[in-house]
Amino acid sequence: PWAIAFLPDGGMLVTERPGRLRVVRDGVLDPHAISGGPEVRTDGNGGLMDVALHPNFSENGLVYLTYTKPVGNGRGAPALARGRLEGGMLTDVRDLVVTDAFEGNSGLNGRVVFGRDGKVYMSTGGNVGNVVKSPTTLRGKILRLDDDGSVPPDNPFVGQAGYRPEIYTLGHRNTLGLIVHPETGVLWNHENGPNGGDEINIILRGRNYGWPVVSFGRNY
Repeated sequence: PWAIAFLPDGGMLVTERPGRLRVVRDGVLDPHAISGGPEVRTDGNGGLMDVALHPNFSENGLVYLTYTKPVGNGRGAPALARGRLEGGMLTDVRDLVVTDAFEGNSGLNGRVVFGRDGKVYMSTGGNVGNVVKSPTTLRGKILRLDDDGSVPPDNPFVGQAGYRPEIYTLGHRNTLGLIVHPETGVLWNHENGPNGGDEINIILRGRNYGWPVVSFGRNY
């Protein structure tokens, strides 16, 4: 198991890294996985990862998944897919974001969460060369998107030459935790560092978090 999303009826959606999406109700795991999910690459730290429900899930049934997309020739890319949960299957599944693909099995992870503003925030692994600080790639970033995957016009780098408009913050190595603070609504992330050096960051729009940095708490 990699992530959990709580359903309105009290059940849980659970992702399993090899690519299965499961349901737990009343403490019992349904033996049948939910069908219709994307094909995933599972080597390294990749696989099927995070799951989040649309804020209006009770009305639209939309489920968001981060996963490692196999691209071919030994390459993989963190991706964000959206589907509609109907009965025991996902329908209308499509990719909203497919990030830059690289060879190797590092930096393949990603998280997804809905902010208080109703926007989708997706993290992408950046432990690949020097991509974390490059404004031309979506790797090593936290992205901010509308619920259909389009770019909000008030993103911090919209219209700025040389920057991908999806970027909200950059300089992230491997975000393995991404949450909205339950009281303040502020976005927080957790990153795993090499041989220690883990971080907890309070995410501020447009900020370059400048990996490698060893810190705990507010990171400037």
